[in-house]
Amino acid sequence: MISQFSHLPNIYIHISFSSICQINQKVRFCLFLHQEMEMETLVPKQKCETKSVFRRWGAFGKEMNRVNSIALPMIVVTVSQYLMRASPMFMFGHLNELSLSSASIATSICNVTGYSVVFGMASALETLCGQAYGAGHYKRLGTFSYGAILSISIVCLPLSLVFICTEKLLLWTGQDPLISAEAGKFAVQLIPTLFPYAILQCLVRYLQSQSLILPMVWSSLASLCFQIPLCWAFIFKLNLGNAGAALSIGISYWFNVVLLVLYVKYSPACSRTRPPFSKDVLITVREFFRLAIPSAAMVCLEWWSFELILLLSGVLPNPQLETSVLSICFTISYLHYHIPYSFGAAASTLISNELGAGKPEAARVTLYAVLILSITEFLLASIAILICGPILGYAFSEEKEVVDYVKEMAPFLGLSIIMDSLQAVLSGVARGSGWQRIGAYVNLGAYYLVCNPVALVVVFVLHLKGKGLWSALLMGATVQCVALSIVTGLTNWEKQAKEARQRIFSGDFSAQNESVCNHEKLVETC
Repeated sequence: MISQFSHLPNIYIHISFSSICQINQKVRFCLFLHQEMEMETLVPKQKCETKSVFRRWGAFGKEMNRVNSIALPMIVVTVSQYLMRASPMFMFGHLNELSLSSASIATSICNVTGYSVVFGMASALETLCGQAYGAGHYKRLGTFSYGAILSISIVCLPLSLVFICTEKLLLWTGQDPLISAEAGKFAVQLIPTLFPYAILQCLVRYLQSQSLILPMVWSSLASLCFQIPLCWAFIFKLNLGNAGAALSIGISYWFNVVLLVLYVKYSPACSRTRPPFSKDVLITVREFFRLAIPSAAMVCLEWWSFELILLLSGVLPNPQLETSVLSICFTISYLHYHIPYSFGAAASTLISNELGAGKPEAARVTLYAVLILSITEFLLASIAILICGPILGYAFSEEKEVVDYVKEMAPFLGLSIIMDSLQAVLSGVARGSGWQRIGAYVNLGAYYLVCNPVALVVVFVLHLKGKGLWSALLMGATVQCVALSIVTGLTNWEKQAKEARQRIFSGDFSAQNESVCNHEKLVETC
């Protein structure tokens, strides 16, 4: 009797393993259906709840406070990081004209060919990390960040080759041989700054998606305060010249990275979002590049257009005056741009969080709050530009010709501040929602089908000088704002929330692996 049933344990194990595999598949399918049903039932419920909340201005005021709590500290972060690369320029002016001119040209080339690409690719994390955090998949923030750091570091290798070729590029465009040689040396010396800059931008997006802004404020300020005396010592005390400036920039970037890494490693606020490095990091690389490439295109297309406008100013009559005035206008515009960019970062963070959490109406309320604050700010800024127009040029030059020209440019500058501010916020909405591909197409059309062709016409056909160039830039920004406004206005936020959750849940590799391991252990127990 016993021998007749001696085969039962093997049959039992085989049946248990098959049953568990079937149960595993059914559970995954049921979880997916549950998520779909949750999104279907969530939409009317969220719509009713949020409409009632929106009518209560107290709740809307709290949303505006949330936006300000991110945007205002982010202004400090972005300005500090900008000054790390800009502060050596103030010191080069006390050396000689060759150091200043060569460093300025090299910095411009490196911004276009290197830093813009890194900055744009890192922006993909605003979508991935922000939506993962909103969905409650905290470990994926760390996984996405690891993948981004690995991916962008690899991309920095070919970008370094472009830096090496800077001298040949400048000679090919007809630049002065001596300036080209010095600019080429400075570009090569900036190569070590590219890698810590890439890591820093990924860490900024990782913390930004969790609304952990204050650690970045303190680390950025500490790095800037560390870099300025270090740069001064390298340039003037050790007589390292441009090489000392590049060295100080690289050291300050690494210093900032170390401070943020220590915070991430030891802060309880990051305990849920710092998983160990695993093979899941390699799996996320594909998803990262799917968003990183259009993100980089979105940023680079805009940055490159601005550089082209500045280069065209050099072929105008009286190029020294035209280039000086346009450089002043670009400086004012760029310094102000940190404010709307920070509001765009707040929009990106909060909207991505809400979409990841499956709250489309809450994302819409955040959009309204950001727009109201941004419109208020850029109206005040543009009015201030118009009022201060007669004396604005004295902040940069004592020559009356330059001051008078800046006064004439003030109305154009005020209008461009309005358009740049609006597009900065709408671009933040695009990053938070995952519309980077749409944003890239919009920027391609606005700047390369409108702005740049118009700029060529006004320079070589109409001879409208600096005002014509700035008008072309203003036309491109206007087209960009109109297109992004139409896309935002026609957005189906319920669909965006559903796609955000599918993006996060469909790639939940860690959860799947953990489930499989648990089932294998159960089979072994049986």
